[in-house]
Amino acid sequence: MPSGKVWKYDDNIDTDVIIPARYLNTSSHEELAKHCMEDIDKTFSQEVKPTDIIVAGENFGCGSSREHAPIAIKASGISLVIAKSFARIFYRNAINIGLPILEHPTLSDECEKGDILEFDLASGEIKNITKNKSYTCAKFPKEIQNLINSGGLINYTREKLNK
Repeated sequence: MPSGKVWKYDDNIDTDVIIPARYLNTSSHEELAKHCMEDIDKTFSQEVKPTDIIVAGENFGCGSSREHAPIAIKASGISLVIAKSFARIFYRNAINIGLPILEHPTLSDECEKGDILEFDLASGEIKNITKNKSYTCAKFPKEIQNLINSGGLINYTREKLNK
């Protein structure tokens, strides 16, 4: 099972905090990643590692409908975002670009920044290795899992058309 270190955030993390509007003049994923979360967490872009995980409270990704927010998160190396709930447009945008996201009602209350989580998207199982606790999230239908595994809607569609 993949694992990663937790980056923990509160409720109502909006897209302006995820990627500030002053950086929306670029479409470079790498450039967006350099500024991801900088207005709420100055250390994030310098310290985040591939496979790390964002854990947050309610309404993650609220605000504007910009796709830049999930792109910046994915480009930063985050392998999974777990929140109590997501803003609907962020939820759709995340799936469309292949950023794995899961909802769980209590996990964010029971883990801390730096905890190590293991996860299995196919089963919806999450283990907090640091605290020796297990959780189950609703898993995505197989087609959505395939879309995420393909890296997003565009790659998924290309694969389907090439078959």
